[in-house]
This record gives sequence, C-alpha cells and structure tokens, in this order.
Amino acid sequence: MTSSTISATTPDQDATRSRPIAVANWLLSVAFLVFLMVIVGGITRLTESGLSITEWKPIMGAIPPLSDADWLSEFEKYKQIPEYIEITGPAGMTLANFKFIYFWEWIHRLLGRVIGLAFALPFLYFAVKRAIPKGYGLRLTGLLFLGGLQGFIGWWMVSSGLSELTDVSHFRLATHLLLALFILACLVWTALDLRRLAVGAVTPARMTGFGLIVALVLFLQLLFGAYVAGLNAGYVSNTWPLMNDSLVPEGIDFTFGAWAAVNNDPYLTHFIHRWWAWVTVGVLIVLARKVRGQSRMASVAIHSAFGIQILLGIATVMTGMDIVLAVLHQAVGALVVAATAWGIHVLGRGNPASIKA
Repeated sequence: MTSSTISATTPDQDATRSRPIAVANWLLSVAFLVFLMVIVGGITRLTESGLSITEWKPIMGAIPPLSDADWLSEFEKYKQIPEYIEITGPAGMTLANFKFIYFWEWIHRLLGRVIGLAFALPFLYFAVKRAIPKGYGLRLTGLLFLGGLQGFIGWWMVSSGLSELTDVSHFRLATHLLLALFILACLVWTALDLRRLAVGAVTPARMTGFGLIVALVLFLQLLFGAYVAGLNAGYVSNTWPLMNDSLVPEGIDFTFGAWAAVNNDPYLTHFIHRWWAWVTVGVLIVLARKVRGQSRMASVAIHSAFGIQILLGIATVMTGMDIVLAVLHQAVGALVVAATAWGIHVLGRGNPASIKA
C-alpha cells in the first residue's frame, strides 16, 4: 500500500465534523445543568421553600439579602402570604428557618439564570461563527424560547401560592416540571442528531409510532408524579404494595366526579402513579429490547434507569417520604426521561449502522 492510497481528512472535513460535535457537547452540558435544576427543584419542593421569595426580579433577584435589614424585609414580605399566616407562622417559624428555605429557592432561581446564560451565550457564539449546522438554527431557537418560557412558568407557579392558596397549584407545578423534562429530552435528542451528523448521517431521527406510544405512557407517569408532589400525596400511605392495607385505598373523594378525583385527590393520584409505573416499565422493556441491536448502551441505560427508579419509588413510600430518597427519586426520574429519549431516538434512526451512540 502506497502513501497515496491512505485517506486523510482535510481541514474542511475536520471542521465539518468537529462543529456538530462541539454544538452537541454544549447541548449535553446544558442538559446536565437542567438535570441539576430538577434535583434542586425537588429539594425546594420537599423543604417547602418555593414560596419564600415573593417577588419576581429576573435581574436584581440574583443578589440575595446582604444585611440584617434586608433579611428582615424579605421575612416581612413572606409573613404576608397564606403559607406563613396559616401554616409556618403558627408552627413557630424563625428568621433562621426562613433563611434556610430562602436559600433553596434562591439557588433554584440562580441555577435557572445560569442555565439561561449557558444556553444563550454559546448559542450566540456559534451563530456568529456560523458553526450551527444547516437546519438546526430554528430548533436551537425553539429551545431558547422554551427556556425563557420555563422561567415565566416558574413565576406563574409561585404566584399561585401568594394570595389565596397555602401552596402552589399542583397543575402549575406539573406544567413547570414537565416542561423542564421536555426541554431535557429535546436537548438530548438534538445532541444525538448532531453527533450522528458529525459522522455523515444527514437525516435526523424521526419519532416512530411506537416511540410516540412510549412517550405518552411516560408522560402520564410523570404527570401523576408531579400531581403526587404537588398534592403531598406521597404521605397518604407508607406501605407497599398495598396502600394502607388495601389495594385501592380508602378515602378517595368522588364528590365532584371521577375526573375531578383523578386530577385532585391525593389518594387516587398516588394510587395511579404507583400502578401506572408498571405499564411504563412494560413499554420501556419493549423499547430497550427493540434498540438493543443498534445501541446496547441505550438499552442498558433504559433498563438501569427504570430499575433504580422503581426501587427508589418503593423505598421513598416505605420510609414515609425520606427527603434524600425522594430527591433521588426525582433525579432518577429525569434520567429515565433522558434514557427514554435516547432509546426513542435510536428507534427512529434511518441508518442503524451509521453510529452506535
């Protein structure tokens, strides 16, 4: 073999390959930040910290109280809302207690700002450098819009607990959490498309019929998980597999009809979340088996994520909502979403042999 027969990439070819990889790595980094955001959001929820900051200041709100006077001012604002008047005030909340819950809500909002900058600034850089592959500019712009929308929905959620309710609306909480997980899935999906583009697969993955079924089944499980969080429904039973010694728990309120109960009753939402999980496991097993030939890593990721999640869910219930286990349950839920997005992406690839990622 002569040296002339050895193929070598040109600088242009190297650039063509490296740019999609660079953009994909950036998106995966943002996805990791979103994953951290979901964890902090879970801690914020479980520590009842979400209503500690009663104003929405996207810019100035990044600066926490710096003096005793500032802390007392923030505490006085918190004392005006129903949560303090009816729950935490009578329970004897002190300024030190308030600082603790304020910290978690402030961290949650700060991380949201960091994610916004971590997306917007590199996006601008890649756009100026013309490093965004053709066809991906609109998709990335859509992700930027969804990030901004998530910030607005976060405040919309918080505002629901500032005037009449002693907690945030569980419907708004579900919207906030599900949009975060949807953004996470979109980031993973787009990064995978770009990684395939780097090795010559010019056609993005498509959503298949079975992939859509998996996504809808998982969506329902996540929806009822959000309802359980928003309604504090995890506390209604600490036994498994039965709920308080019954398959179908006593105490479900059907006064306003079945639909109202499905969406509002803590016993029923807990029951549905507990048993719909097995439907979700079933479709994820099928998904993992379907993609095993194309990407064994994706198959292993799906199996591992839902397996750990089931164990964490059971453990969380049986420990009476231990906060560490509950936070891990939400964190692994996000990993289930990422792994499922990976599997559905593999399922929708036009050329299975082009890349195993």
